[in-house]
Amino acid sequence: MKTDKLRDDFYDKIKPRLYRRVGRELRLAHRVLDLGCGDCALARYLSDTYGQETIGVDISFASFPDKWRTNGNWQRIRCIRDDAARLDSIEDESIDAIVMFWSLHEMNNLRAVLQQAHRVLRTAGKMLVVEFPRNSLAQKLWNENYYSSKELTGFLRKCGFKDIRAERIEHKQILWVTGFRGKTRSQNEEIIGINTPGTPQELFVHEYGI
Repeated sequence: MKTDKLRDDFYDKIKPRLYRRVGRELRLAHRVLDLGCGDCALARYLSDTYGQETIGVDISFASFPDKWRTNGNWQRIRCIRDDAARLDSIEDESIDAIVMFWSLHEMNNLRAVLQQAHRVLRTAGKMLVVEFPRNSLAQKLWNENYYSSKELTGFLRKCGFKDIRAERIEHKQILWVTGFRGKTRSQNEEIIGINTPGTPQELFVHEYGI
């Protein structure tokens, strides 16, 4: 569909549907990190819907709900002011899944952000990027620069992610990219202690018992 046939409120309309899709994509993860979380709405949705422990990280706490502006805890949700290119507040290999929802294009040092994401993910942890693609309605509305599918998958690959998949959804106005922090088959089998499926995605499914 051509962008001139889409309404200006297109993204507002599809946002709840995208939240549900994110939830289904990451439903097996226990601990989820939302990079560039803004008002922590997605973190709250995941926690409320799937009972996940969620951590929202943003460079500014201006959009955080008032009760979280002091980096406090509320039930299973934490909203933290931190630099995604450093992630000083997150330990190595402590996160099951990471989501970047409409935030990747805002990152000044994308390579450092992706390297930090790779560091904090556990083995076979999932990376999900939901982004506006180049030449989309978003670019027309907000005059911002976005990445192509090829560019984004290349960045993830260079930062060590495996089994990367990308597709354009919602009339090709959304770029949906997944990848995994993977190791080789022999390393994965050593970690688990049994013969497991060889790809990072299969290992992710195996570890969660589905």
